[in-house]
Amino acid sequence: MAKPSHYDVILSPVITEKSTLVSEHNQVIFKVAPKATKPQIKAAVEALFKVKVKAVNTIVRKGKLKAFRGMRAIQSDTKKAIVTLEGGHSIDVTTGL
Repeated sequence: MAKPSHYDVILSPVITEKSTLVSEHNQVIFKVAPKATKPQIKAAVEALFKVKVKAVNTIVRKGKLKAFRGMRAIQSDTKKAIVTLEGGHSIDVTTGL
């Protein structure tokens, strides 16, 4: 099995009100691949953004049943990673890579 690329591990930054609040505490939230592990996420963030990562916490949000115009569907599971950066390092997620 081929080793996943850094771009396959980190899918996108999460830009919400809560994610901008945690950015004051030197943390960034990313949507990551469902099979990604914490060491893979840490290596990908350090390689792509050239920063030092202090810790990685992950959250799996289970898919839920939603209805839209009478059609019922199940949303897929999503995985997010809260990446804590070392002091002095920062990532500006509003600019692209």
